[in-house]
Amino acid sequence: MMNTLRQLWKTRDLRNGIMFILGMLVVFRVAAHIPVPGVDVTSLRDFFGSNQIFGMMSVFSGGSMDQFSVITLGVGPYITASIIFQLLAMIIPQLEEMQREGGAGQERINYYTRLATVPLALLQGYAMVTLLQRSANGIVGVLQPFDLALAILSMTAGTVLLMWIGELISERKLGNGVSIMIFAGIVAGLPTLIQQAAVSYDSTQLFNLLAFLAIGVATVGGVVLITEAQRNVPVIYAKRMRGSRLMGGVETYLPLRVNMAGVIPIIFAISIILLPPMVAQFLIGAKTVAVANAAKWVISFFQDSLVYGVLYFIMVFVFTYFYTAVVFHPERVAENLQKQGGFIPGIRPGRPTSEYIMKTLNRITPAGAMFLSVIAVLPLLVQQMTGSTSLVVGGTSLLIVVSVAIEVVKQVKSQLTMREYEAM
Repeated sequence: MMNTLRQLWKTRDLRNGIMFILGMLVVFRVAAHIPVPGVDVTSLRDFFGSNQIFGMMSVFSGGSMDQFSVITLGVGPYITASIIFQLLAMIIPQLEEMQREGGAGQERINYYTRLATVPLALLQGYAMVTLLQRSANGIVGVLQPFDLALAILSMTAGTVLLMWIGELISERKLGNGVSIMIFAGIVAGLPTLIQQAAVSYDSTQLFNLLAFLAIGVATVGGVVLITEAQRNVPVIYAKRMRGSRLMGGVETYLPLRVNMAGVIPIIFAISIILLPPMVAQFLIGAKTVAVANAAKWVISFFQDSLVYGVLYFIMVFVFTYFYTAVVFHPERVAENLQKQGGFIPGIRPGRPTSEYIMKTLNRITPAGAMFLSVIAVLPLLVQQMTGSTSLVVGGTSLLIVVSVAIEVVKQVKSQLTMREYEAM
């Protein structure tokens, strides 16, 4: 480990890349403490701390939503736009062709994603301000049209800034910029969580503290295990002549990850669960009595922790299958293997290979889906076991932190290995 750090520091471009990323994260955290005018930050923190769903949204904003800063929307609109275009690529042939074009096509899709981020940020900013005005008195007061427009434009500009910073970080090839910013937001909130737990701790909570530590260690171990777990499907490339050289005859494998979807199913589930109570908040003041009563019922229904936990668990499980089908296409993998002269031993090329890969994927995906579902509802389970709201293991936060850390380490090692080969 120390040898790797020394090599990393001696490599000038990698050292400069790390220093640049740290500088961008400083800018990100400074912007997270610039609040939008007219907001009671103390009341806002209490609101997000008492609301499980909005608290999770604050995680994906990089921890800036509970302060209602100029980057309160975080990279949420950008992530939403990316998901939308991934889904559209399944039904629009032109976008599917762009995906097949490689780097050039992906760059065009990224351009459209950036354009779509702006209207999504404007819409989400207006919805956020309106929701806080109607759902919690005293957090956001009555804003004049100019102040409202200024707040929405400020939040939209903050999202565009984070999108730009994320792309600058990604260009250093030391990890995904958006993921690193979410990672930084989660880590920045750890001192506050530890302080709150220390203040509320007394000698009678020793069992809760030990249970919390045990669950935390087990969660980290599980995240590492599932993140790294994969099924290696053997692949053999046939020998063939290229000019005067004999190529091929190589035995390798096709890695199929247990969790191909990452944290995207959790984001999907949050979006779906958040939609009904958010709409109900807008309709709770309706003049029609039936509509107002229905809105109150929807809000109370989703505030039930048991209902929330069950729905959340089921949706994460289902969306894991759905998103795996979106990002992984067995027929394309089988087609590429056939074009490159590769085959799976005992399986005919073409459709039989595609069916075999799909069958294998369906066997390992349930483990990943169950893991993500348990991670999603882990805070609720810990609360029920310990009866404490101050000591809560954020399963999704741990999943993001550990996954990003593993990815960054892999990127750093690959960069060092590449430079070792160049020096030979």
